[in-house]
Amino acid sequence: MTSAAPENRYAVIGNPIEHSRSPFIHQQFGRQTGIALHYERILAPLDDFTGTVEQFFAGGGRGLNVTLPFKEAACALAAEHLSDRAQLAGAVNTLWMAGGRLHGCNTDGVGLLSDIRRLGVTLAGRKVLLLGAGGAAKGVLLPLLQARCAQLHIANRSAERAHELHKRTISLAPRRAERLSAGALDAIAGQWDVVINATSSSLGGGTLNLPDTLYAPGALAYDMMYGAQDTPFLRQARAHGASVLADGLGMLVGQAAASFAIWHRVQPKIEPVLAALRQQLQHT
Repeated sequence: MTSAAPENRYAVIGNPIEHSRSPFIHQQFGRQTGIALHYERILAPLDDFTGTVEQFFAGGGRGLNVTLPFKEAACALAAEHLSDRAQLAGAVNTLWMAGGRLHGCNTDGVGLLSDIRRLGVTLAGRKVLLLGAGGAAKGVLLPLLQARCAQLHIANRSAERAHELHKRTISLAPRRAERLSAGALDAIAGQWDVVINATSSSLGGGTLNLPDTLYAPGALAYDMMYGAQDTPFLRQARAHGASVLADGLGMLVGQAAASFAIWHRVQPKIEPVLAALRQQLQHT
């Protein structure tokens, strides 16, 4: 393979950024598809995200993945040319230039859905419980609704934030209103076919106060966080009877694949890269 031309430059931008696995993922996608590219990490100053983005594209950069804490700033920067998913999420994780204009999309929900399909789980006609009402939840709401689930309930420690997200979502997607509801985390009732943890609880090693009757027979428990071992949420879900357990590593690769497809108009294979990443985690 020829070396990447200087203008075929991509990056992930964030602060901190040294932990990001995006360079490995996109380099693997490039090898798969025969696309020569250079992909790097960019540490942006907290007070100069805009300047760093402008400098990257002015220097011939082709595309940026955006991670914490800049996803909302990226949305504002590309406000005139946003995908529907990005508009609803109020956050952008993928930037690119087209026609001299900055465009933005949010591929988190696409990545989640592709991973759920990989697990052999169908969302159509299912009851889905989404835990959390922050940026991670916002990024996946519209794709989950578009997957034709029978019911999607947002549950959050602060019921007010859950209701705010509910109100915002139905204002942007009114046809989905009858299938969407919201409430407090401690008021969850009934059994659910799919339970998705979009909170940061697993980062701190803690668990959520969830009823032990939460999971319907054959239910999927999905944590957007990932690690070498099961997250606290997944350990709790196993104890409460969830049948299928998954962490967010597949979502990470899936959202990267969606970004890659936007930039290169080629859909890479997720499975080989996911397997390589999983092996890396186990040996870390």
